[in-house]
Amino acid sequence: MSAVDPALTAALEQLATCDHLLVALDFDGTLAPFVDRPEDARALPEARLAVERLLEVSHTTVAFVSGRAVDSLQLASEAPAGVLLVGSHGAEYRFDGVDAHPPLDAEDADRLGALTTGFLGFSDAHPGARIERKPAGFAVHTRGLEPEAAFLAEDEARRIVADVCPDATVRDGKDVLEFSVLDATKGDAIVHLRDYTGATAVLYAGDDVTDEDAFAVLGTGDLALKTGEGPTMAPFRVGSPAEVAEVLDRLARFRAATGR
Repeated sequence: MSAVDPALTAALEQLATCDHLLVALDFDGTLAPFVDRPEDARALPEARLAVERLLEVSHTTVAFVSGRAVDSLQLASEAPAGVLLVGSHGAEYRFDGVDAHPPLDAEDADRLGALTTGFLGFSDAHPGARIERKPAGFAVHTRGLEPEAAFLAEDEARRIVADVCPDATVRDGKDVLEFSVLDATKGDAIVHLRDYTGATAVLYAGDDVTDEDAFAVLGTGDLALKTGEGPTMAPFRVGSPAEVAEVLDRLARFRAATGR
């Protein structure tokens, strides 16, 4: 299915008529192509332009929802003013420049400390694997590694977590393995965003297995859009961030045409 598929176009036209629209978007693989160094990722210019057009339409909110820590998301996305940011799969929020995230209780802080100790020296043992520290855990990035090296790094990371924090939440992604002492999901983020914004309909677009949690909480009148390959519960699919940009541009035009 392409971005010009008639069924998707019709769904966008219907979505554009809602009273308050929330457009929630994953970043890597959805707005930005994958790159070897996550810090080098940037949204496609056409995706950024489409987001800016959506922001110009009244009763329309745009949010970026990512597994990245919120500081990393802010830096990579170069988010225009007005975009709400959700990082660490719903464990961090940055709305209008104000940060909020669930506090870690004493037990969670101890578990995070154990993880921190467990991963000391990991990067030296697995050259090329990158550790990203997050407020409630870690991500092990293996993009760019040979398959065997990536397997060994992820296998060792799983062993460390099983030894020091066996009840940590584990998430598999594309060339990334994440561990958290919290169990927040992108589905939780969408529920919070809908309540915060008063949205009457939501479009969520994402490319990874963690985005399925967001798709799962969408309901009648919402629209779920999968980017790329892989199984999904989303009824619509496009092939690339360039096609996501086209979808967002069409939605912005349809939304503006309603006179909102």
